This record gives sequence, structure tokens and C-alpha cells, in this order.
Amino acid sequence: MPHLHLAPPAPTRPGFLLPARELAVAWSLMVLLAALAWALTVGQSRHMGMEPGTMGLALPLFLLLWVVMMAAMMLPSVAPVAITWVRGINRSTAGPARAVRIAGFVSGYLLVWTVFGLLVYVALAATGHLVDLDPAAGRWIGASVFLLAGAQQFGPLKRVCLRHCRSPMFQLLQYSRFRPWAKDLRVGAHHGLYCVGCCWGLMIVLIPLGVMNIAAMAGLAAVIFLEKLWRQGPWLAWAVGLLFLVLAVLAPFHEWLLPGLGTSGPPMDQMTG
Repeated sequence: MPHLHLAPPAPTRPGFLLPARELAVAWSLMVLLAALAWALTVGQSRHMGMEPGTMGLALPLFLLLWVVMMAAMMLPSVAPVAITWVRGINRSTAGPARAVRIAGFVSGYLLVWTVFGLLVYVALAATGHLVDLDPAAGRWIGASVFLLAGAQQFGPLKRVCLRHCRSPMFQLLQYSRFRPWAKDLRVGAHHGLYCVGCCWGLMIVLIPLGVMNIAAMAGLAAVIFLEKLWRQGPWLAWAVGLLFLVLAVLAPFHEWLLPGLGTSGPPMDQMTG
């Protein structure tokens, strides 16, 4: 009987890894979308100030601007999850179909941030009204926002949601049980809920710092990216929380810390004297 020489089995890739070329294309798409969103945001900021309140924007226009801002700030940190999910759900999906799946995930993710934008709009309208009634109120509004944001950085919700965002693999496996209808959209929205739970405190500091404050947006985007992807991310979250608490103490005495509230009340010594 002739001896048969069997070829060794071809090596297989782990289920959630993309080939290098496809990975580069997926990352390039996400980076391009984020860069475009940043360009639009920076361009719009040149025509807008940092006045208190909704900056004169109607709700639909504000939400459109908010979604572009979220795409600029959040896509770099959510890109690994989106790409991993789309690869893991169906390894036979490639090319345009994979791009459609990523778009579905990102759309669901941004939909959740759009709903959060509704709450931000209400908060901006309320704070703008209070500052119009009493400009000195901006000091205390700013201090309260920094205090709330700082407390959130140390809270249990932040810890649970940040853990999910840093290690989403188990949850991605759970998502595979979702029904097929609009699956990528719903998975993106579900992940977006965790992201809002993790980052809402960081976002509300734009109320005192200015919604169209590009420097503040860039700094917060960097913090979000590092919290989720850097090995020391949890420690960074605590450090940022401590910074917010310090700003909460300083805000009533230093109005320059609150450009988004247009504080112009009397100096603190006159208020307390």
C-alpha cells in the first residue's frame, strides 16, 4: 500500500483578527471619518462664540453639530471595538459588506450619543437662562458641573462601564445572540450606552468650558482615548477626576476657568464682603 503524504493543515487566524490589509483599510476608514468630523467642527467653531446656553442654535441644528462633535471625539476610541465586532460576527464578510456593517455599528453608537445630546441641550438652555438672570450664577454652575464630573470619575458606574469599554470581548460574544434584524445598529447602540455611562461626566464639563471650545474638545478626546486603550487608563480616570474636583473649588474664584458660561459677575470679595 503506497505511503500517503498528507499536507499539514493551513494555519487559521483567530476569530476576531483581521488580515493586515483589511485591518489597515478598516482603520483608515475610521480615521478618515474622524478627521472629516474634526475639520467640520473646527470650521464651524470659527463662526461661533462660547456664549452661555445653546448659542442661539435650534434643537435640530444643535443635534447635527453635536453628532459631528461626537464622531470627532469618540470614533478613534470606538474604532477597535467596531472593527473587532464586524470581523467576529461573520468572517466571510468582506469588502463593501464589511464597510456597511461598520457603518451600521457606528450609526447605532452615535444614535445613543444623539439622545444624550438632547439632555445636553436642555442643560445648556437652563444654564443659559440662569446666567441671563444673574451673571454671577455662572460661577456656581461651573463649580457644580466640575464637582459632578469629578464625582462621576470615581463612581461605580464609571468603573463598570470603563471596564467594559477596555475589555469588550466578552460582551461582543454576548452580542452574537442578538436577532439578525438591524443587528449591527443595535450592537453599536448597546455599546454606546456603556460609552455614555463611562464618559458623560467628561462631556458635561463642556458646559463651563464651552461646547465649541476646540482645545477642551481635543483634550477630552485624548483623555477618552487613553482611558479606554492605555494600560494605565483607570489611573488616568482617577487623576482627571481629582483635577475636576480641584477646578470645582477654584471655579467660583476664577472666572477665566468658565469661558462657556460667560461669567461677568462682581469679584468674589465683593460678593462675600
